[in-house]
Amino acid sequence: MNWLCSLLVGAATGVLSGFGVGGGTLLLLWLTLVQGMGQFQAGGVNLLYFVCCALPALWGHFRHGLVEKQALLWCVLAGLPTCAAGAFLAAWLDTALLRRIFGVFLLVVGLRELFCKKEPHAKSAAHNSHQSTHTTPETQAGGQAGKFTKKG
Repeated sequence: MNWLCSLLVGAATGVLSGFGVGGGTLLLLWLTLVQGMGQFQAGGVNLLYFVCCALPALWGHFRHGLVEKQALLWCVLAGLPTCAAGAFLAAWLDTALLRRIFGVFLLVVGLRELFCKKEPHAKSAAHNSHQSTHTTPETQAGGQAGKFTKKG
């Protein structure tokens, strides 16, 4: 029965990862708190899991035009060396300290999500306003204008 719970958690966190919610973080919590796995081992499992979930999710986001290529370039260039540095630092830190740092990180992110007001993305708002300058009666009514008019 334990394998069924793990399968369901894996599927649920995979779906969340596809949405970009952070299913890997939830997987880490599952592995360490419920399954009793060590922090380093759970991190390794999470990294392999992330690669398996990230590739199809990235493909879907690319297909729908949801990836800003310029931002991706800068994130990759900054992420590669800092990822390596973080891996070396994590291996050097005491496991108890690493758990505390991770716990504080989760608390900060959770509190930020709960209490910080989200502002609309300026580029998206500008893009949407640019698109709305070329409207027709059909687009203003969501494509429904003209469908309910009587002929003749």
